[in-house]
Amino acid sequence: MDQTATNRTALPATSPMDEASVAAGRVPQPVNSAVNSVNVDIYDQIYHLRGVDPVYIEQLAAMVDGKMRAVSAHGGTVDSLRVAVLAALNIADELSTLRARYEALAGRSERSQTSMRSRAGSLAGMLDEVLDERLAG
Repeated sequence: MDQTATNRTALPATSPMDEASVAAGRVPQPVNSAVNSVNVDIYDQIYHLRGVDPVYIEQLAAMVDGKMRAVSAHGGTVDSLRVAVLAALNIADELSTLRARYEALAGRSERSQTSMRSRAGSLAGMLDEVLDERLAG
């Protein structure tokens, strides 16, 4: 995201926000989609944001605001930059943990599919043998 000195953040229609929308199961928007503006309040500052999904932007802003407030309440710091960095580290930690869990689950799922294919092949072979015996006998 590109941020200017006036706290205006512009999100192009093909921003990482769209990738996050896809990961969250949302339908991706075409590049030429209408870009909407939305005002959000994060840690008592108003940000003017643009993107293809204003509701999603508001949800993300609420998450960031909540994380910053939790960090501030827990640590007692009032420096908003320090709070933002600590909140970003917390969010990055959550993301990393979820990615590791996803990869572990995806690996288990792949192993299960391989095992099921193997068992299905064995069962098909046994069924073929039984049918061949009945046809021959």
